[in-house]
Amino acid sequence: MESVAEFRERARQWLESQASYRTADTTTQRWGEGEFSVTVFHDVSDAEEIEHVGKYKAWHHTKVAAGFGAIAIDPAWGGLGLTKAHDAAFKEVEAQFDVPRDHEIISVTSKLIAPTIEEFGDEAQREMWCRRFFQLDEFCCQLFSEPGAGSDLAGLSCRAVRDGDEWVIDGQKVWTSTARISQYGFAICRTDVDVAKHAGMTAFLIPLDAPGVEVRPIQQMSGGASFNEVFMSGVRISDEMRVGEVGMGWKVALTVLGHERSSSGGSSRGGGYDELVMLARHVGRTDDPQIRQDLARSYTMRRVREWVRAGAAARAKATGSSGPGGSITKLMWTIEMAHTSAVASRLLGASLTADTGEWGTFAWNEHVLGAPGYRIAGGSDEIQRNIVGERVLGLPGEPRVDRDVSFAELARQQRGG
Repeated sequence: MESVAEFRERARQWLESQASYRTADTTTQRWGEGEFSVTVFHDVSDAEEIEHVGKYKAWHHTKVAAGFGAIAIDPAWGGLGLTKAHDAAFKEVEAQFDVPRDHEIISVTSKLIAPTIEEFGDEAQREMWCRRFFQLDEFCCQLFSEPGAGSDLAGLSCRAVRDGDEWVIDGQKVWTSTARISQYGFAICRTDVDVAKHAGMTAFLIPLDAPGVEVRPIQQMSGGASFNEVFMSGVRISDEMRVGEVGMGWKVALTVLGHERSSSGGSSRGGGYDELVMLARHVGRTDDPQIRQDLARSYTMRRVREWVRAGAAARAKATGSSGPGGSITKLMWTIEMAHTSAVASRLLGASLTADTGEWGTFAWNEHVLGAPGYRIAGGSDEIQRNIVGERVLGLPGEPRVDRDVSFAELARQQRGG
């Protein structure tokens, strides 16, 4: 296998033939140059989002044709079959070039849903979906959270009832990112109410253009509407769209969430240390001892998070599971994002709240208003701390009074019946 160093250099040479460097020094953006964005959740129209995703999809296919796409993916699905270290090396070099930027729908489709279908799908499903999702030919969102089942995902009530070779699905999902531009939704539904809540769920792929599916945008405080509500009323799908055995939905869901937590913090979305240094230089605060300490902490948090992610990836390769490493990384990322918002706010002062049109200033609003969302997305900070406390520190588990109680009985208890 080609060494990571050799692969990195070959990738750099190819990228130089395809695009220009983002900045003259290839490491940090210069004040006032190009587009400035520290957006966490996109505030764009559906048409703009579709255009952005289309550009990335075309760029991805260009990379695949040149032997630089789907680097760590199994060759059976059009990948190169190299290591995650090769993949990370390419992304590090690619970030220096002016090429289409990543998008949440890309990660969900290729890093969460595709590998889950690879693990739990039958042969026909793997042949049908893995290549098209890994290669971004079509896109898929997560249909997990519900109005009454967020952090406690096992409390979901969206029903799937079997009718011969079909399933009839009724219920509501919420906080669904990119549902309006996805072709499919990966849903966890209640298929048995007479067993404990964790045991009565099943996973399905649902075409979002199926009769009975309605997608509604949710306006966010940052101005955008990248989240959605998804209503399903009498939606009929074939049993061929079921992923995994009936009643195995909790295990499937944990696998998706494990991939999500492991990949959290791997994106440059929302900015961080480099943007903070650029801002501190612009406002003339790099000699301020407190700001210097803030910047040092930002850099340290980023580097430690990268090391933890690398360790989790190595563990996953060796054992098939990253263990609690994904939860640690995800928690570190949300803490880092909160720190970034706080430092940017101190540097900008009133400029954060008054849009003067100056490059790189008021735009930080999108980070400050968007970062809190990631304290909930992919499992709340509280859930991550529970996982770390129980699985890393060996602390007593949270009291669980519903462990052996059927979902139907729990519903009666909640109604006071």
